[in-house]
Amino acid sequence: MSARRAIVAGAGLAGLSAAVRLVEAGFAVRIADSAAQAGGRCRSYHDPQLGLTIDNGNHLVLAGNTAVARFRATVGAREPLAGPAQADFAFADLSTGERWTIRINDGAVPWWVLARNRRVPGTGLSDYLALARLLSGKAEQTVADRVPVRGALWERLLEPVLLAVLNTDPAIGSARLTAAVVRESLARGGKASLPRIAEPTLAAAFIDPATAWLAARGAPVALGRRLRAIVTEGGRVVALDWGNGPEPVGGDETVVLAVPPWVARALLPEIDAPDAFHAIVNAHFAIAPPPGAPPMLGLLGATAQWLFAFPDRISVTVSAADAIVDEDREALARRFWDEIQRAYGFAAPLPKWQIVKEKRATFSATPAQDAKRPPARTRWSNLFLAGDWTQTGLPATIEGALRSGETAARLAIVAAQR
Repeated sequence: MSARRAIVAGAGLAGLSAAVRLVEAGFAVRIADSAAQAGGRCRSYHDPQLGLTIDNGNHLVLAGNTAVARFRATVGAREPLAGPAQADFAFADLSTGERWTIRINDGAVPWWVLARNRRVPGTGLSDYLALARLLSGKAEQTVADRVPVRGALWERLLEPVLLAVLNTDPAIGSARLTAAVVRESLARGGKASLPRIAEPTLAAAFIDPATAWLAARGAPVALGRRLRAIVTEGGRVVALDWGNGPEPVGGDETVVLAVPPWVARALLPEIDAPDAFHAIVNAHFAIAPPPGAPPMLGLLGATAQWLFAFPDRISVTVSAADAIVDEDREALARRFWDEIQRAYGFAAPLPKWQIVKEKRATFSATPAQDAKRPPARTRWSNLFLAGDWTQTGLPATIEGALRSGETAARLAIVAAQR
């Protein structure tokens, strides 16, 4: 019996996840991507302006992310994910000079809210009772429908954290998506909520091990190969056009489409997909952080929202950055650098810097846009969708992208057995 075959279009994390699971299941897989390197929005590259290898964004995962753990274990990723030993989240308000650290205890019983030195300053136990309402939410509800979007707990913890999670104004963000994240992190305690970031790079932690694993099993990623058209007939995909005319898709072949939503809609106008997006702006400064700088620092009263202290650089992330994404790059760099110095309490000339703008970083995580996310299964029997924009039950995250690839692969495996 000949090996079952699959074609994966897209070598971001969703496509790589699908390809890995299909190869594990014994499929002969061909995977291609239009870019010059694999990784999609989780790519790493050498920046000549900085003289450093950086990621296009400061992507964060949590210790409790199960798909992340499965993927890295399967492909033999050896580079550890860096992060604190405890679920401590440091904050600084540059407008008032106040500083505080949220310290979440390890177990599922949240006794940290009882300890004044662990919770948000200016909050009492009664404020945290409302958090239980974030554990659930109907598809049409926003976060503002579930909890008060005012007061110290909101302004000093929920708003900055949920803004980073949703990449959307959290007050209008989906309560359902927020509940899924809270259930898998905060509700399981500090051990599941430990922040983890790829070090030295996303490529080293995710992409390079996956592409090497696939290549060693006869499925190298073909780069610079853009899917131009999908030909369907009789309820299935019968051909793919990669730029040189339609290439037949065999009767035993499955196709996984793991491309951005706007690309998927251009190829298949019949499918639903989110059509509203938000920007993320990242900045990188080629200077070692001062001694004692926390790995992550949340900022209030600033344009910068989160600072990341890497061994060789300081990085900034601004989520839902639509208001600043078109601003002058040098002006942004100088503003961020001023905020970094104030946050860390030191003074230094502006070092070499780089601004990275992603205008369509993620779909808008509102109830209306969440409702437009399609399932992995399509109307075509041998075509499945993957991507963090599909129905993963999570916002647009690394965990969601990896799960979407697993789902598409699982459906493809079942379909091939019929």
